[in-house]
Amino acid sequence: MDITTIIGLILGIGGVLGGYIEEGGNLGALLKIGPFLIVFGGGFGATLVAFPLSEIKKMLSTINMLFIQKKYNEIDIINELADLSEKARKDGLLSLEQDAQTNKNELIRKGLALVVDGIETEVIKDILARETELQEEIYESGVKIFEAMGGTWPAMGVCGTVMGMISILKDLSDSDALGPKISGAFIATMLGVGTANLIWLPFGTKIKSKAARETMINEIIIEGLLSIQAGENPRIIKEKLNLNLMEKLSGAKNKSAVAAEEGAEA
Repeated sequence: MDITTIIGLILGIGGVLGGYIEEGGNLGALLKIGPFLIVFGGGFGATLVAFPLSEIKKMLSTINMLFIQKKYNEIDIINELADLSEKARKDGLLSLEQDAQTNKNELIRKGLALVVDGIETEVIKDILARETELQEEIYESGVKIFEAMGGTWPAMGVCGTVMGMISILKDLSDSDALGPKISGAFIATMLGVGTANLIWLPFGTKIKSKAARETMINEIIIEGLLSIQAGENPRIIKEKLNLNLMEKLSGAKNKSAVAAEEGAEA
């Protein structure tokens, strides 16, 4: 389980509600059906209008990424590929047949099966690359929809507040009731902004982050498998994959630095 998602949700929502209570707010005042219907009904409705069902299904399949932490380590995978290479050089590619059935990593299993079957290098590379690209598309759909929801929910909140104010302005005769009515109208805005910034946008960011790491690992796996098929020296494979890993990590950091600089300039 990815405990950071759980802790983050508890801290985020708990912090907002705790601050609201500290400022003299009453949690019971937030439990109004109208704002919930406008924000959640309108938000989900807008999402269904914006995206086809096929994209929604892809997004739903990414939700488990938010709460499940895949147990893989780049260094361990590189060492495992080097060990498989040594085994293949010593006993032949057919000796990897058992590993092609029992390896814990799905991409390694598929790649080893292709290697053992004697499939051409370019074909193996194309099949594994397309497999990775298809998974990336699923992740991208999830990110895209969550980010869209992060933009829609605040708008629905504002819409709910405006609707509440219209209702209030129809009758200003009771001045004592204006304060509670106006504060109630802003519940929709709080729900919309809070949900977008505490749930939907962070969900999209986490999926994007995990997807980027998984893609990086998959690229290393593909290169390692092709090196095994080519019969390269296990030590050379290990060194090459370690260098590629450092380059990818360095590239990711450089991109983050460039993005930060561009943001500062803007």
